[in-house]
Amino acid sequence: MAAVPDVPARCVIWFGHPLPAERAALAAAGWQVRGVVTDECMAIGMRGRDQVVGLLDLRTTVPDNPARLQALLDQHRHMALLAILPAATSPPLPALQPLLAGCLETYAAPLDLARMVSRLQQLAGDAQCPPVHGAPSLIGESAVLQVARQAIRKFAPVDLPVLITGETGTGKELAAQALHALSPRHARPFLAVNCGAIPAALVQSELFGHERGAFTGAASRRLGLFETASGGTVFLDEIGDLPLDAQTNLLRVLQEGTVERVGSNRPLAVDVRVLAATHVDLEQAVAQGRFRRDLFYRLNVLRLPLPPLRDRGSDIALLARHFLASFRDRHVTRARGFTGEAILALESFAWPGNVRELLNRVQRAAIVAEGELIDAGDLELQPAQPDIPYPLHDARRLAERDTLLRALRQADFNISACARHMQVSRVTIYRLCRKHQLALPELR
Repeated sequence: MAAVPDVPARCVIWFGHPLPAERAALAAAGWQVRGVVTDECMAIGMRGRDQVVGLLDLRTTVPDNPARLQALLDQHRHMALLAILPAATSPPLPALQPLLAGCLETYAAPLDLARMVSRLQQLAGDAQCPPVHGAPSLIGESAVLQVARQAIRKFAPVDLPVLITGETGTGKELAAQALHALSPRHARPFLAVNCGAIPAALVQSELFGHERGAFTGAASRRLGLFETASGGTVFLDEIGDLPLDAQTNLLRVLQEGTVERVGSNRPLAVDVRVLAATHVDLEQAVAQGRFRRDLFYRLNVLRLPLPPLRDRGSDIALLARHFLASFRDRHVTRARGFTGEAILALESFAWPGNVRELLNRVQRAAIVAEGELIDAGDLELQPAQPDIPYPLHDARRLAERDTLLRALRQADFNISACARHMQVSRVTIYRLCRKHQLALPELR
């Protein structure tokens, strides 16, 4: 197996109190967060090779002694410093001006988290390191996707098999590509194969190669997938469809790091990392005798579950707009956006085909749409009907409910984030939910 190099850690020294969503977003981008109390911090401990960025959070607390904090930061002049100000309309205190003068960039509340993470990645020199988020990788900012991104960052440097699970169309191959791109093997080949698409008679030859004359039609020696990907990564999609005899040979690759070509009894050493994906329940397949138990244990060292699209909230609209923009870059179409009715229909649909189905519907709608805005009919979706268990005679009350529901969806039903977006208290959000009979556990 390839040795994992001693990669410098990336750390944000957060002077203040980061929110859970902010910690999660930074962790998903590969950053550790150390929260420190501004007025109690006496020293900043760090390793010489670590990439460290300071972030001065002035949204809720202001240092009592700015001069002492300035002296501490002066001891680490090599550390880049960013700052978050309370609001664009609130000018900073004069005593803080010397601190802010040393900041590379400042952000006004409410924080544009995506912009700040992008800036951190620039400071870390990620121009040469493909990010986990962003095209053509996993796109979205929902909490469940942030968890998956964080797992990808953790698993990528560890040279062990990863079993990626999730429904069809959730982006399992994109996750495998991200694991490879962030691993020490990123400069070596990444080869993917769908185990269910190879004819049963050719599986052994495709994966492990064959010698000349091994079977009728084998006119020359052929290298298999594992030999071709030497030093890199092999991604076995739909591993649950692999025939039992090929499962035995795959187990040998994982256990001994060797393969045998069809028609040969001489083992050949291969150096590959194996990533596997499945949409079926492998535990059930093992119980039914369709999948080897020992192979399952070998593959299931690290498990990466990917969320279905219906659980990703506001990511649905974000992805739809991304797919439409990509389509417009390649084709001539009048469509440039979506009606409000279309967005509601997108977010209320169950998406059994997940992201792949969303892509297909958006592309088809971009072709058939007569106007500049795609509507629910163009998407072949029924307009979303609000689930209102009581009559709403007051149009203002209906508008209030729709606004609240939209804000909750955009915040992935996080009450704190929704309250910040609507600029009200959390108590108000709960009161409005009771008023409009919105059951948060069911909506989540």
